[in-house]
Amino acid sequence: MCVLWSIPLVWLTLFWERTIFRSDHHWKFDIIMPNSLCDVLLQYMPWTAYEAESLHSSYIAGCVLNAFLSYTAITLNISAIYAVKKTPSLSHPLRILLLNLAGSDLGVGLLCQPLFIALLVEMLWNNNPSFSTYTAFSSILTLFSFVSFFGVMIMNLDRFMAIYLHLRYQEVMTHQRVTKGVIALWVFSAFLSLVTLWTSMNISTVIFAIVEAGCLVTTTCLNYKIYLNVRRHRNQINAIQVQNGDEMANALSIWKSALGAFYVHLVFVFCYLPHIIIYAVVAIFGVRTVIRSLSVFTLTIVLLNSSLNPIIYCSKMRQVRCAMVNILRNTLLRYT
Repeated sequence: MCVLWSIPLVWLTLFWERTIFRSDHHWKFDIIMPNSLCDVLLQYMPWTAYEAESLHSSYIAGCVLNAFLSYTAITLNISAIYAVKKTPSLSHPLRILLLNLAGSDLGVGLLCQPLFIALLVEMLWNNNPSFSTYTAFSSILTLFSFVSFFGVMIMNLDRFMAIYLHLRYQEVMTHQRVTKGVIALWVFSAFLSLVTLWTSMNISTVIFAIVEAGCLVTTTCLNYKIYLNVRRHRNQINAIQVQNGDEMANALSIWKSALGAFYVHLVFVFCYLPHIIIYAVVAIFGVRTVIRSLSVFTLTIVLLNSSLNPIIYCSKMRQVRCAMVNILRNTLLRYT
């Protein structure tokens, strides 16, 4: 529950507080919120030659880590997309939602991480990254982050409906409805990413706080409901096993996929939590050299989530896992 309250508190704190202006070569910390992306970028840039030199190792490490993670995100998510397509036993709604999540994670590997590397390289070269690079990185990261956030929430909703509705699941969660929901998810996420360009950071902060808190609370409630339903159904396993072995196998498959969706949600929260904490520290203490250094690694952890997602849900779904292992094995054999 601490995580649920930390995001709105941090964003609302940032709404009233902002950092840092320079006066007579001394750093003073004022409490105001940055009003534009340019102000946000300036907060994380080194302001002295000594500070720039001390941050070089962090920038180089960030470049190396993100280059590797970009490769793993692209490889694992392309493999996951092929594996999901080659697994006919998955329900149509779950297949669409897994493809949506893998597609957004693939976008992170193809676009976000290369742009982040370009931003770090510009800081290494001249300590003056272009505003266009930062704007592109921020907007695209916002887009794919919200797509992943909403995608995880809808996937947990789908697993809850599969357990709660049981026989009526196919009737309610139709292919057409899920497809429309995914399209609406992308449109709304694109709108949110453009909000950072259209409005001041003050308005964007309030919107993001409401959306993020709403998604976290909803997903947590769904997982709690799933837990209660699974615990209740476990008491009926022996009766189901005696009456219909196929029905029991189907129930176990749904429960495992629900557990996989829960783990995806849990890892998502923990990958974003360090960066949220950095925002809180900035709001309270202002930006220091150590904060700039840590922000490179907390952003890398956020981007790491795109490499972890396919591993998590493939490990919890046997058919998808077998298909993905075969794809990776055949790929390695082809190029060795």
